[in-house]
Amino acid sequence: MIQLLYLGNRLSKHGFNATTIETLGPQLEQEGYVIHYASDQKSFVLRLLDMLRAVFVYRNHVSYILIDTYSTTAFWYAFFSSQLARLFSVPYLPILHGGNLPQRLQRNPFLCQLLFAHAYQNVAPSGYLKHAFETAGYSNVVLIPNTIEITRYPFKARISFAPKLLWVRAFAGIYNPKMAIDVLAQLKEKYPEAALTMVGPDKDGSLKTTQDYANSLGVSVCFTGQLSKSEWGQLSEDHAIFINTTHFDNTPVSVMEAMALGLPVISTKVGGIPYLLTDTENALLVPDGAVSAMVQAVVQLIENPNQATEMATNARRFVEQLDWEVVKEKWVELMGRSEE
Repeated sequence: MIQLLYLGNRLSKHGFNATTIETLGPQLEQEGYVIHYASDQKSFVLRLLDMLRAVFVYRNHVSYILIDTYSTTAFWYAFFSSQLARLFSVPYLPILHGGNLPQRLQRNPFLCQLLFAHAYQNVAPSGYLKHAFETAGYSNVVLIPNTIEITRYPFKARISFAPKLLWVRAFAGIYNPKMAIDVLAQLKEKYPEAALTMVGPDKDGSLKTTQDYANSLGVSVCFTGQLSKSEWGQLSEDHAIFINTTHFDNTPVSVMEAMALGLPVISTKVGGIPYLLTDTENALLVPDGAVSAMVQAVVQLIENPNQATEMATNARRFVEQLDWEVVKEKWVELMGRSEE
């Protein structure tokens, strides 16, 4: 029986969106792996200390340490935990998440070399990050895409498309939530009945900033706060188009979920997005921050429902390839097959 230590941000109980540790971990447990977790501490310092404590406690019991690895502040969790794992000769696998990780490779080449060059394997969930790491000289990179359990996402076939927009993400500056407000304001010039629902918890104060911005423009927006996947999945049935306004991204699970649910997606063309979405085939892509282009894309789908329907159908077919039953074999190949 293979035991693993999984390090990441288990913060959903504190009102944050569930991250990969809270989805991939249970999926691996279903395959027979025994997993120890860290950390659900809200404080940055306490979380880091809890992760380091877990590496020390389980150093002789686990075959691998999985480390959710991001590009900004949370980068330091991965860095210090990995160096402690190296000290105890425990193989570790950074799971690469931050859409801005390529910039981290450029800014901190020495620190990144210490972290990524000594990893058992670096797990890239997108071709974008795999390419970026290989270009930077790392050969120990394996592509294992983000995954969803497709049976949990009932596909709704839409034949007409009203100007009802859905945005699902944590409220943070890098995800550019104010752009969604600008899109709604412009869209209302053509469709006064246009509506926008924004789902997600606050991460850096951007929720209030976005609410204030909507008030300053005089547009009404439904802010739901954090919802469970099933709750926002039900909410999606009353919406027609999913918009993704981010400045940086890798392979956002919320976009994959929207595709699975049958919502046509319009997204900024940043980071790993072009590796996930193909313009005009399974989504519409616009430049970063291009409000007018996103508005035009919304109008295009409303006025061309056949195109929107075909695009949504193609998107569903695409994400079916990312179902856990398919992707799990890549994890088994990487770490070995555990037994119940």
